[in-house]
Amino acid sequence: MPARPSSLRAPVCRYTESSAMTGQTTSSETLTHSAEDTIAFGRALAAELSPPLIVLLRGDLGAGKTTLVKGIAEGFEAARAEDVTSPTFTLVHEYRGSRTTLYHIDLYRIDTERELETLGLDDLFAPDSILLIEWGEKFPRLLRDRGLEITLERVGETERRIRRVKR
Repeated sequence: MPARPSSLRAPVCRYTESSAMTGQTTSSETLTHSAEDTIAFGRALAAELSPPLIVLLRGDLGAGKTTLVKGIAEGFEAARAEDVTSPTFTLVHEYRGSRTTLYHIDLYRIDTERELETLGLDDLFAPDSILLIEWGEKFPRLLRDRGLEITLERVGETERRIRRVKR
């Protein structure tokens, strides 16, 4: 029997857990096959996240960072996926849920520590907040302070490898 075209396949997330306990670091990897899969993975991931938390989102342009945030925002009932957009020009988007406030932050256009300080990220980090920071790896201070790092990588036209490292 011939394979069904990918457009007719139900979205399926394949999870490959490779927990390597070294100190307090754990990692896992997930492969998604569409934007819908990545959003679904974000919804599931939200159940594992609890404030206060900083999440660094790494990946090239178009890797799916904002798509993942769409699912996380839905998982926290803070916004519908279609209402979540990239904060590339506004730098910070706020999504309020009943249990937490999500801040989706894009540092792509921020180049210096001084510019970073003007955003007031320290003021956003509160007991009920989760900061989802794109391009945070540009600033060593954020690398030190993070709790979770998520790297998204394109492995096909619609496939994404999502690696999580919790420290």
